[in-house]
Amino acid sequence: MAVYTEVADEDLAAFVARYGIGRLLSFKGIAEGVENSNFLVHTEAGHFILTLYEKRVNPDDLPFFIGLMQHLAMKDINCPQPLETEDGAMLGTLAGRPAAMVTFLDGMWVRRPRLEHCAALGEALAQLHLAGSDFAMTRKNALDVTGWRPLYEGCEAQADTVSPGLAQELADELTFLEGNWPKGLPSGVIHADLFPDNVFFLGNELSGLIDFYFACTDAFAYDVVICMNAWCFEADGSFNVTKARALLNAYRKVRPFTEAEFAALPVLARGAALRFLLTRLYDWLRVPPGALVTPKDPMEYLKKLRFHRSARSGRDYGLSA
Repeated sequence: MAVYTEVADEDLAAFVARYGIGRLLSFKGIAEGVENSNFLVHTEAGHFILTLYEKRVNPDDLPFFIGLMQHLAMKDINCPQPLETEDGAMLGTLAGRPAAMVTFLDGMWVRRPRLEHCAALGEALAQLHLAGSDFAMTRKNALDVTGWRPLYEGCEAQADTVSPGLAQELADELTFLEGNWPKGLPSGVIHADLFPDNVFFLGNELSGLIDFYFACTDAFAYDVVICMNAWCFEADGSFNVTKARALLNAYRKVRPFTEAEFAALPVLARGAALRFLLTRLYDWLRVPPGALVTPKDPMEYLKKLRFHRSARSGRDYGLSA
């Protein structure tokens, strides 16, 4: 979440009025994240989240995102539910951007996940994968292995200004992954961005999953290692195998891994690390002037990528076959 596009008070009040949720009382921008402009909106009916979809989001994908949240909510996955206007529309336009309103979820995200948080995440992720199995719509992952080279080419000329030798290291890794990316793994709807700030807790109980705007159709195990990268490394860059074991074991109690998935985890983890390294690097080099956003450090994911190069199977992440 972030704020790239400012909204005039009177325009926002007119937009909110279409939803029949009472008079607008207040709103404020949400600075966390890097993709869309988000606002916490307070009306006479309560609190809601307003999202303005920025240029990286293809408007043609919005029915998938909106429909997926509706579908998951009907399957008892606690996620934001899109609001409908009084004439039945769930999407509109505000400040020249496509926009939607969704329900507000109670809870807080954890800054330092513990074992119980990682286990709760693993269980919830498997439940999400199963709940999405009969969702009728599909969406190609725009940031799968075929999308990484264009990102790299957009950063190549400046990469060494962030870290000497980074451009060549990324080029070598990209070539390896393009030639060794696993195929034919069990697939379906994945979240693809389930970082700690997209998972809410009330105490130790997981209370909701948010921000489905990278959701797509891809390998379930790829979604798992995205979470492992985001949840199981400590602030000093070290890998916490105990947290990884808690996450992965909780996941497979709900949805067991196949042998192919088990063997593919290290390569998938390398790919997940490269994907976020590249998008962070791209954003690091291109923060719009005046944007209310804090770019995330791409070097964090370089350390994770280097760790995964030494792994050979799920055993290196604390799993038994």
